[in-house]
Amino acid sequence: MIRRNPTLILTSAVALVAANPAFAQDMNFNRIASFPVASNAPDAEVSSAEIIAATGDGMTLVYSDSPAGVIGFIDITDPANPVAAGNFALPEGEPTAVSTLGQTVFVAENTSESFTAPSGMLHAVGADSQDVLASCDLGGQPDSTAVAPDGSFIAVAIENERDEDAGDGRVPQMPAGYLVIQPLGEGGTMDCAAQIRVDVTGLAEIAPEDPEPEFVDVNANGEIVVTLQENNYIVIVSATGEVQSHFSAGSVALEEVDLTEDGALRFVETSDAIPREPDAVQWIDTDTIVVANEGDMDGGTRGFTVFDRTGTVVHDDAMGFEHAIAEIGHYPEARSDAKGVEAEGMEFATFGDVPMMFLLAERASIAGVYDMTDPAAPVLAQLLPSGISPEGAMAIPARNLLVTANEYDGREDGAAPSHVMIYEYQAAPAAYPQLTSAGTDTLIGWGAISGQVMDDDGTMFAVSDSFYSMAPTIYRIDVAQTPARIVAAIPVTRNGAPAQLLDMEGIALDGEGGFWVASEGDSAALIPHAIYQVDADGAITDAIPLPEALLAVETRFGFEGITRSGDMLYLAVQRSWRDDAEGMAKVLGYDLTDETWSVIHYPLSAPTSGWVGLSEIAAHGDHVYFVERDNLLAGDAVTKRITRVPVTALADMVEPGTTPAVLAPELVVDLLPMLTATGGYVLDKVEGLAIAADGTMWVSTDNDGVDDHSGETMLFAIPPM
Repeated sequence: MIRRNPTLILTSAVALVAANPAFAQDMNFNRIASFPVASNAPDAEVSSAEIIAATGDGMTLVYSDSPAGVIGFIDITDPANPVAAGNFALPEGEPTAVSTLGQTVFVAENTSESFTAPSGMLHAVGADSQDVLASCDLGGQPDSTAVAPDGSFIAVAIENERDEDAGDGRVPQMPAGYLVIQPLGEGGTMDCAAQIRVDVTGLAEIAPEDPEPEFVDVNANGEIVVTLQENNYIVIVSATGEVQSHFSAGSVALEEVDLTEDGALRFVETSDAIPREPDAVQWIDTDTIVVANEGDMDGGTRGFTVFDRTGTVVHDDAMGFEHAIAEIGHYPEARSDAKGVEAEGMEFATFGDVPMMFLLAERASIAGVYDMTDPAAPVLAQLLPSGISPEGAMAIPARNLLVTANEYDGREDGAAPSHVMIYEYQAAPAAYPQLTSAGTDTLIGWGAISGQVMDDDGTMFAVSDSFYSMAPTIYRIDVAQTPARIVAAIPVTRNGAPAQLLDMEGIALDGEGGFWVASEGDSAALIPHAIYQVDADGAITDAIPLPEALLAVETRFGFEGITRSGDMLYLAVQRSWRDDAEGMAKVLGYDLTDETWSVIHYPLSAPTSGWVGLSEIAAHGDHVYFVERDNLLAGDAVTKRITRVPVTALADMVEPGTTPAVLAPELVVDLLPMLTATGGYVLDKVEGLAIAADGTMWVSTDNDGVDDHSGETMLFAIPPM
């Protein structure tokens, strides 16, 4: 697990919107720990935290782990130091949901043989003994569960989900789903014979013969609300199984939306009316519900909607949630066409006297915190960084805690493992985001921040890398604000059009109001390693290619940073080229006066696994600084550090093709403690370093454009050393 270091001085963030008077202005949620789910199932090839709950005393978390076929337990007696508490293997199938009543855990198990022969069980498991106390047949494939506030029953959505490969993936696909109401006795005992199965066929406008219940919640009066996602419908049922009201979730046309996966963030498109297709639902009070409009078959409106119990729209978020996420660099461009940020999971709870809705964006890996004091005018108070693909959330107001379960396990792809994130509602500034574009006249979406540089007045400039190769951009950043703010985006152009297929990894000031930009390049993709001069408006005015002596030995691991010292440009090459000794990376020099190239070697730290390379270079005063990192993350990360050499050491650079001298870098700072200072796991790509006039070092991470990545970007300052 990773614990937040409260003593580290980092940039912090204020609320994204003006604080609602009802929302305590001095209270914020901050992440305090990240728990790697694999530590609870070490023998499983894939492990995933999906739906999460807490025991009645708030001391143990329980989550469903479908790939591993278990429910996992986490001891949070000390929530900043969660401890693996084992797992319980299900008898036959996979867990789809968990709910709790006191120390009893109710587990929905999918035991289906096929889509056309669905089956499932509901188990009551003792949280302390981890033994099955009772089991009831559900008759079909369960999805979500919810225990009534008075503990008298548990509601189970029996989805009997469709086969996406059959019938063009559309409903109807029989058998139909339904709602189960399972009465509970003292201590959570179950009388299976008293089970009620509620028929909800014949209600929806879309495939009324095949309802597919998705998510359930129960209010203080014992009324159950259930979403029929594929049917775009909502049903409210009494505790005894009578349908009280039902209505279509309706459709919404969207404006200022990015519907095209084109390697650029452009929120300029408009959609036709799209069905909301709600997934998660929560009661705000006994008359009002809120749904997350994830979409499944025909879209989803990418945000949330508040309805009253008759189906009247009280509030529709439209693009508010998605735009706020884009402003903090979490918009998932590679998956933007269908569902955008994909609002899916949800939790509702009251902290102090503030009713709050927690909305999970699965594709953006964000948890939005909304003040729901006025359901007709929700206020976005915070956006919290989560692990990859948050699926479930659990609020524990009695302990001032919020927890998210993040289902994606990317270990096979070199990405992060599944994590459970723990946040505390505390009297402290918000620690995230550390970089935002909020407050500009035009929405600026951003991501994949790479190289950066600081000018004399303290303004920072950063570049986006090849993830946005169709729209390369230089960002002007005001680091004097908290959080740091992108105040302008400068498109990089060639002959008046976007300079497509650049891989910008470094930026330096050219002393003439413009910039030198290093493009990493990839010869296999016909993208050259090159230096470009760019004017203040972003137009490319000059290009400097590599000489033949270097082109003959280059690999795709090209420039990862550029800096200027006097008349010299220095470039850091990420990893060894073909003529380099093992463990050596080139530092290249380009003399702007006589237009000649030179080279010297940087000795890389030995990797424990994977590789170690250079990610950035920055000249300041009498030294040249480097970012050296491995390609590992979370608990595997070892090398994330800043080193330096005297500028005078670069006088030993030699002509390409001859044997280079070797630098002797000294360690300036180990970045690992700083990378866990906000309670998250170690991010792998530390790629930005800019040094202010007073020696303050600004460090940033690259979020890979939110592709198999949590989207989290860190930008923090290290005092002069």
